[in-house]
Amino acid sequence: MSETFEKRDDNPRADLTGEAAGLRWLGEAEKDGGLVCSRVVRADAHSLLEERIDEGVPSREKAHLAGAALARTHAAGASWYGCPPPGWGGTGYVIGRSLTTVVPIEPAGSRGWGATCAEWRVMPHVRTIRDDGLVDASESRLLVRVADRMAAGDFDSPEPELVRSHGHRCSRIHGDLWAGNLLWAADGSRAAATGAALIDPMASGGHAETDLAMLQLFGCAYLDDLLASYNEVSPLADGWRERVGIHQLVPVLLHCVLFGESYVGLALSIARRYA
Repeated sequence: MSETFEKRDDNPRADLTGEAAGLRWLGEAEKDGGLVCSRVVRADAHSLLEERIDEGVPSREKAHLAGAALARTHAAGASWYGCPPPGWGGTGYVIGRSLTTVVPIEPAGSRGWGATCAEWRVMPHVRTIRDDGLVDASESRLLVRVADRMAAGDFDSPEPELVRSHGHRCSRIHGDLWAGNLLWAADGSRAAATGAALIDPMASGGHAETDLAMLQLFGCAYLDDLLASYNEVSPLADGWRERVGIHQLVPVLLHCVLFGESYVGLALSIARRYA
């Protein structure tokens, strides 16, 4: 490893050992063709020293490689929805005042994506923005109604084919896969084989469609090529395009917590589609 990058977070609640564990966990899929991940040198609660990824310009070819590699990362699987990366005992990922919780112990019975997401991700954010006065009583009820539908399994769907064929209940996801955390690889670099590399994860057991929906939320270069390549390697369940919005709800609610009313309209617009 040549150049490194040090990330620091002085938030008293921060625990960058969780991010480090996520990078290592996601990186385990590299041997099977999964996306290259920045390698961890060392980490503690407030600092993470990691490999600096040599960045290049996006291209259709790199997007094709990245889509296929992301499918293989997801297919590495996870033990249950919401599970943390192995070896990390944290309660969740901290960004500013927010907490994106993990499910530290496997729940009794077989809980689907929707029930887990509603309880551990959606409702904590809804309660925060309600208490902040960002939504009124009727808007809060709208969001709760969507969470109730999620909990009932109304939006659950099979994982992509490669995840299921590997015998996994759920995918191994990055968890914060906006375009800024997918770095296009420089030609000739370690990451060139997969077209791009992953940084800054909030990794957990999750639904593969969540990562794909996050890429679509804020835009990504050559997105159609990436999605087509993913779907070719690991076909997505029927109706996945109609579920993009519901998988975007958690990150949008997180942005409401972090940035206030500027994202509330988008959250409510998504909720109205699925209420």
